Amino acid sequence: MSVIQTMGLSKRYKNRWAVDHLDLRVEPGDIYGFIGQNGAGKSTTLKLLCGLARPTQGEALIFGKPVRDSVARRRVGALIEQPGLYPDMSGQENLRLYATLLGLDRPERQVGEILKTVGLSPKEKKPVRHYSMGMKQRLGVALALLGGPDLLLLDEPINGLDPEGIREMRELLLGLNRNRGLTILVSSHILGELSKIATRYGIIQQGRMVEQITAAELEQKCTDYLHLKADQPQKAAALLEQELHLKRWEMRPEGEIRIYEAVDPKAVGQILTQVGIAVEEMGLHRQDLEGYFLERMGGADHV
Repeated sequence: MSVIQTMGLSKRYKNRWAVDHLDLRVEPGDIYGFIGQNGAGKSTTLKLLCGLARPTQGEALIFGKPVRDSVARRRVGALIEQPGLYPDMSGQENLRLYATLLGLDRPERQVGEILKTVGLSPKEKKPVRHYSMGMKQRLGVALALLGGPDLLLLDEPINGLDPEGIREMRELLLGLNRNRGLTILVSSHILGELSKIATRYGIIQQGRMVEQITAAELEQKCTDYLHLKADQPQKAAALLEQELHLKRWEMRPEGEIRIYEAVDPKAVGQILTQVGIAVEEMGLHRQDLEGYFLERMGGADHV
């Protein structure tokens, strides 16, 4: 059973679809990187998933139950936009207040454990207004952990953090996923950082899902390779494999040969022309993670 599944999920504000018939699936144990330009619909989607907004059309299931189901909602922790913190209270006081509002048993013990989990001291007395941005974000994650959820929904948790804060947040999310088995959906536009933790990605543009892809599939697509088209592709592939001792290559359905090893394009051309095989196309394909996402999201202007 999927942790999150949406079917045609939509949200309309006046004459604009903020989320437009979105089909999204998150599996148990995923760190799901939710990627899109500003205004693409990421925050609205997260609000729909945690019940902060009502859909115009479509449906969202959490652990196989509708979002409005009380049992499902108790299994979700969320940090949407900025954490709702009381600036004149300490981190511990903030957590204790929220724990009381949630009706949790023995809140003192849970508060102390959660603060340690997110790297904050339970003994810290200074008010939240004196916290760094990184500390505030980790305290926001701590709020989301109250009640022991199985799913975390995090909206841009590393936005505005310095490099050290980003590293701390990355390690925190990896630890929660690996050690506690939490499934995490995290939105971000910092693609390089997201690639260090995500196991699956969803790319959204103008409220619509462009692509869902696993980290392994993405790595394959972003691997450098020499691409080749010849008039006798099967013969060309067999010859190159033999002459160049190739081990990492593939034949695509459309007849394109991709060689994932360092080879000299000039030598490839000579081998083929010597036996009368015409080379129609040949070139080195280079694409990094950021380039791939920018292409799928519609270009650099959409970051």
